Amino acid sequence: MAVELVTVMNFLLALIILMLGLWVYRAKKIGLAIYVALGFGLFAVSHALVLLGTNSADISIIIIRAIGYLVVIYGLIRAAMEITS
Repeated sequence: MAVELVTVMNFLLALIILMLGLWVYRAKKIGLAIYVALGFGLFAVSHALVLLGTNSADISIIIIRAIGYLVVIYGLIRAAMEITS
């Protein structure tokens, strides 16, 4: 199994964003940060599974990534609603 450099990079960057999101949430109590952290945590899980041999087109990977995107979208919408109210 050859390690895909792009997948490794995506995994590491997703972990960094996860950690930064958790740090910002703990330090500043900014709600959006926790949603970004959760979404990128899910991306990190999907990249880890691909690195462990799961096909990137597998339905479980697609579902995990879709949920990650939906979590970030939800957080952004929620933050926008707080700003406008």
